[in-house]
Amino acid sequence: HVQLVESGGGSVQAGGSLRLSCAASRYTYAMGWFRQTPGKEREAVAAIDGHGDAKYAESVKGRFTISKDNAKNTLSLQMDSLKPEDTAMYYCAAKLGFLSFEVRAYENWGQGTQVTVS
Repeated sequence: HVQLVESGGGSVQAGGSLRLSCAASRYTYAMGWFRQTPGKEREAVAAIDGHGDAKYAESVKGRFTISKDNAKNTLSLQMDSLKPEDTAMYYCAAKLGFLSFEVRAYENWGQGTQVTVS
């Protein structure tokens, strides 16, 4: 089991930036950021593997950047040009094995951090 702790959420005006961070209790090869709003299913935002290969949701491409520090067991998400539709609870997740964009593929989840864009 991997413990994950997110930080960096908050409130920002449209067009602004936020940086989310996730600290993991140990190394995992693939990690990702997911988000969820009330009444909707959790969706993938960005994911990255230990080699640095990354995948993004179409809605955030060109605005968000995911990064992973394998030595420090940390995951980050730089979010620029934020839009009101980015408002959600953001979750860090980790999994064994290869990179995946599927929510159900991830075994370990953080508690989430709220991002509000107005």
